[in-house]
Amino acid sequence: MTSIEVVLGDITLQQVDAIVTAANESLLGGGGVDGAIHRAAGAQLAQAGAAIAPCDPGDAKATPAFELDPPVRHIIHTVGPVWEDGTYGEAEILASCYRRSLQVADELRARTIAFPAIATGVYGFPPAEAARIAVDTIRSTPTNVETVRLVAFDQLTHDLLAAALHGARPATED
Repeated sequence: MTSIEVVLGDITLQQVDAIVTAANESLLGGGGVDGAIHRAAGAQLAQAGAAIAPCDPGDAKATPAFELDPPVRHIIHTVGPVWEDGTYGEAEILASCYRRSLQVADELRARTIAFPAIATGVYGFPPAEAARIAVDTIRSTPTNVETVRLVAFDQLTHDLLAAALHGARPATED
């Protein structure tokens, strides 16, 4: 059974086999967590991303981790949905990001993986709903990954992910 843990921290410093980045379709790098991962991995990451782009929302593709420190060997790029109003399949696309990333991790034989909160930044997905989808999808997806680490960049995201993991209703959802 897959173990899920929630931590507050820098995703680029996680000691895991694979790190997931919340990418844009070009896989060339962007802002937020994607920008941080691209800066940490070095310029080769954008070149590798360009070679396998585009990546559709809900899909996932892998590249080497380049300059990230071992044990990180792979970066899995997934493209989240841009939040409109929830009636355009955003929840299904977000769930697919987690499912496909776990499938790619299995193809890479990764045993540990770190996820950011996908689509909750500039893409505007409501953070409490995104946390619930992340946890529910990871729990329901068959995988050989042994440990999934949900890495929050701030305390609110950490609290929302922890509440989703433990089945509690968070004090603040927005």
